[in-house]
Amino acid sequence: MRLVTWNVNGLRAAIRKGIDGYFSSFEADVTMLQETRTLADQLPADWSWPSEWNVTLHPAEKKGYSGVATASVQPHTVLGRGTGGALDPNDLEGRVLTCEVAGVVCINTYLPSGSNKDERQTFKEGWMAEWRAWLKPYLDDPRPVVVCGDLNIAHTEDDIWNPKGNAKNSGFLPHERAWFTELLGDGWTDAFRHVVGEGVKTYSWWSNRGQARAKDRGWRIDYFLLNAAAMAHLVDCSIVRQGGLDVSDHAPLVLDLDL
Repeated sequence: MRLVTWNVNGLRAAIRKGIDGYFSSFEADVTMLQETRTLADQLPADWSWPSEWNVTLHPAEKKGYSGVATASVQPHTVLGRGTGGALDPNDLEGRVLTCEVAGVVCINTYLPSGSNKDERQTFKEGWMAEWRAWLKPYLDDPRPVVVCGDLNIAHTEDDIWNPKGNAKNSGFLPHERAWFTELLGDGWTDAFRHVVGEGVKTYSWWSNRGQARAKDRGWRIDYFLLNAAAMAHLVDCSIVRQGGLDVSDHAPLVLDLDL
């Protein structure tokens, strides 16, 4: 089974930039997108999803904002939207979509950014606490559980080009990084880091400032996190940098499981 996660930075823009070619080349069984920023009726009239896909959109209430989507070749069952947390009980920001595909639970997540305003950083940190608690029961699920998406945190210095220069920036704050360590301590495994090992600097997001994309000065903030049942089937996990140059400011991640 091949799974892809990708923050597309606006699906309508990604379509104009050639995302269909990537959809074809990946030949994924499950594709999970974040920051879709569209309703179904806002997609181009002359465009359609790949014919073999079953697609569920979970947009934000606010148009042009946030939103996630999950697509699969085999039919999927929607297990839920959001986490039911107190901060956004109905998930009006469109941040979590949980589906089951061929016995695999896929939790598509777009964790809030805190980089714009102090109140959004406060919201982000509260959301992180609610999401982590909500995820915990899935650790002991006998089904393979794959948590993926844009988590808006670079965990270690291996995950960011300029750790010292970003130590006071949202997404690399010491307490955010400590939270991520605790998240993994709960029992989740960072699939990409498990595959490539420590000391390897590979990024999944680049700022549009200062030629960061061209010079590969980025952050790794997009993840596949696996429970023990999914880890038993891990084959490979990779980041496709070119997608972050052609289509979005994020690169797609590809996960292969022997299922």
